[in-house]
Order: sequence, then structure tokens, then C-alpha cells
Amino acid sequence: MFDNSLKKKLFGLLKSPQMLLVGGFAGVILLGSLLLSLPWAHQSGPLRYLDALFTSTSAVCVTGLIVVDTGTAYTLFGQIVILMLIQTGGLGVMTFAALIFQMLGRRLSLQSQAVLHDSFFQRDLGSDFKRIFGHILLTTITIEALGALLIFLALWGRTEDLGGSFYSSIFHSVSAFCNAGFSIYKNSLIEVRDSELVIITIMLLIITGGLGYGVLLELWRSCRYGLGWGARQGSGHLLSVHARVVLWTSSVLIVAGTLGLLVLGLTAEVHSWSEKILDALFQSVTARTAGFNTIQIGWLPFGSLFLIAMLMFIGGSPGSCAGGIKTTSFAIWLAEFRARLRGEAEVRILDRRLPWEILWRNTLLIRLAVVWNLMGILILLATEGLQPGVGMQEVVFEQISAFGTVGLSTGLTEKLSDFGRLWIIATMFVGRVGPLTLAIWILPEKHVPVRYPVGKVMIG
Repeated sequence: MFDNSLKKKLFGLLKSPQMLLVGGFAGVILLGSLLLSLPWAHQSGPLRYLDALFTSTSAVCVTGLIVVDTGTAYTLFGQIVILMLIQTGGLGVMTFAALIFQMLGRRLSLQSQAVLHDSFFQRDLGSDFKRIFGHILLTTITIEALGALLIFLALWGRTEDLGGSFYSSIFHSVSAFCNAGFSIYKNSLIEVRDSELVIITIMLLIITGGLGYGVLLELWRSCRYGLGWGARQGSGHLLSVHARVVLWTSSVLIVAGTLGLLVLGLTAEVHSWSEKILDALFQSVTARTAGFNTIQIGWLPFGSLFLIAMLMFIGGSPGSCAGGIKTTSFAIWLAEFRARLRGEAEVRILDRRLPWEILWRNTLLIRLAVVWNLMGILILLATEGLQPGVGMQEVVFEQISAFGTVGLSTGLTEKLSDFGRLWIIATMFVGRVGPLTLAIWILPEKHVPVRYPVGKVMIG
């Protein structure tokens, strides 16, 4: 009896749509770690498999945390492998699966198409799958190509040769749009922070990559048909509630983060106000998912580190390359909090009522994220807290950065013990596929037709 029920449960887990995402990401990470472990993938000297696994996980989960320097520890082949892993993780494993199936002349199953639609658009299967899939690839290639061109124009004529500038522009454009934060420079973008064109281009790539493909396609349609935020309801091309929530929340977080960093303070290496504003704006943009930095993060005041940690926890938007709890979840939480304070029965956002299913899933998502990060902080304090120079702020920052798939670090990543690295690997994976996805996949769905008596408990 026990064996049959266990087999039934395991079969259900393997057959579930969530398994396609979880298993797909895990498979690509494993393949990437094996490729990075090859002798011609890294420079002379042994590379531990754990370090290769860490790099592969960070690339596929578009995080950017590294335990070895990307530009010096890996050969050109290894860097190209990392770039392909970033692109795969940014577009999503299911998207590449669809590409391979189309190249082979085969079709994805309805279940696989459902997962892909839910990952990017949260629509039903009535949508034109091939047309939307083509738009995703075209959008990605176009934005990354334009970004690479602008970065190349900015880098051309600097210390790098023509080939080095071309390769660097492609690498950083893909890494920025996929919100990965990987750089082939030793100190991220600190050595090119004097080039405003590079910094502004990277920021625009991060923002567009963090909005989500569904929102980008809606914006494209609005621009194409000359319709904007004020379009009438019956026009057929009005931005959806989801798109408007994403755009408003992202804009507010960018502005608030910039002002907060200016008030709380940056590093002593920033001199003029123009540098301060640009650095504060860049860190506000990159903190929510990308992981690039133009200043030394470890030198920031505690208040600025805490603000960045809050932005990292929120993350980017659904259907994008970003991690965190997502901008929409944060906006829904604020709307629900406001409704409860006012004693309102309905939760509204942008003059639309939110169904209880969304509120329930959003609450569950945030609670799972909080529990996972609290548990991670305790684990890292136990395993890394005894190291010299490692305190509470370094541990909290590292944990939130891994969960938000951001990649910023105060310098703890390279000091992590083997167990600490394994935990960060797990956290990056959970942050990319989503804690709610894992919970729905692992935990059984129970329907108990029993209602218990009401119990009253004092609160507050």
C-alpha cells in the first residue's frame, strides 16, 4: 500500500508541468558544469567541479555571483559556454526546447506549451504559439544587437583592440539584457564607469530585460499603432493591467532607489554630483536583478546596503529574466495592505479588483520567500560567520542577492565554504524557478471536506 502510494506520488511529480521547468533548468546547469570542467574551458591549473557547478548555476539562473574571475579563470571557450548558459537561462529553458523542436519539425506537447505560456504571458492556449515564440526571439536578438552596437562604439578606441571591443560588447550586451551581471572585466564595470554611453546602454538593457517579454510586446504594439497609456478600452491595443502595474512599479522603484542611495550615501570614490547621480541611478537599476556595479559594493554604508537588499528582494517582473518576488507581487502586497488598513473588503489596483486566487498565491509566495531567506541567513551565519571580516550585513546581503538572482556581493562569495557554496547554489536555483513553483511541484494538493470550529486569538 505504501509502495503504491509512493510510486503514484513520484509519477505525479515527474509528470507535472512544474517538472518541465525544474528538470529543464537542472539539466542545463548539469550540462554547463560538465562543459566548464573540461581542460580547455579554463586556464592552466585545476578547477574544482564545485566551482564549475557554481558558475554554471549562476549563469543559467542569470545571477552573476562568481567564485573565480570570469575573464581570467576561463578560456575563450569557457566564456562562450558561460555566455550560452546566460542566454539559455535568460530566455528560459522551455523557449530553447521549443526552438529545438521547431528545428526538428516537431511540436511541443500542450502541457509544455502551457508551461511556456505561463512563464512568459500567463495566457491561455488560444494564443498563436508560433507567432508569439517568434516575437520573443526577434525581440531578444534585436535588443541585444542594438545594445552590442552601442557598447562597441563606446569601447572602440580604448585600450582594447577591435576584436576585443567587439567580443566585449556582445558579452556584456547579452549579460545585461538577460540580467545576468557577468562581466569579463576584473571589477565588473568599474573600469568603464567613465564611459556614459556604456553605462546608460547597460542600464537600458537591464530595464528592458527586467520588464518581461509580454510587457515588451505590448509596448511594441502600442508604439506601432500610435496608442499609449490613454488608449480607450475598446481600442484593442490598450496596455493590460499587468503591463501598467509592471511599468508603474518599476519606475517608482528606480526613482526611489536612486533618491535613497543619494541620501544614504555612496562610496568615497565618487566625487562630482553628476557621478553621484549616475552611480546612484545605475545601482538602483542593477540592484533589482542585474548585478553589475560601477562602485565597490563592500564600501557602501550600512543604510545603502540595506536599501539595495530590499530592492534585490523585490527583483524584476514576471516573465522576464529577473528573480526576486517580482514587482507585481510587491505592488499587490501594497494594495492588499492598503485595503486592510482601510477596512475594505476588496483589493483594488489601478481601478481593477484582484481575485482572491491571486491574493492567496501572492501571500504564499512572499511567505515562502521570507522563510527561505531567513533559513538561509541562519545557515550562512553558522557556516561563514566565524570567518574574519564576515558579519551579519555580509551574510544577509549575500543571501538576498542569491535569492534575487542579482549577483552583487560585498566580497563574501569567494570566501564561502563548500557547504556555503552549495547553499548559495540551491538559493540561486530556487530564486530562478521560483519558490512557489517548487512548493506546488513538491507538496501534494489536498482537499479535505472538513470545516473546523472558529477559534479567536488576540493579535497586536
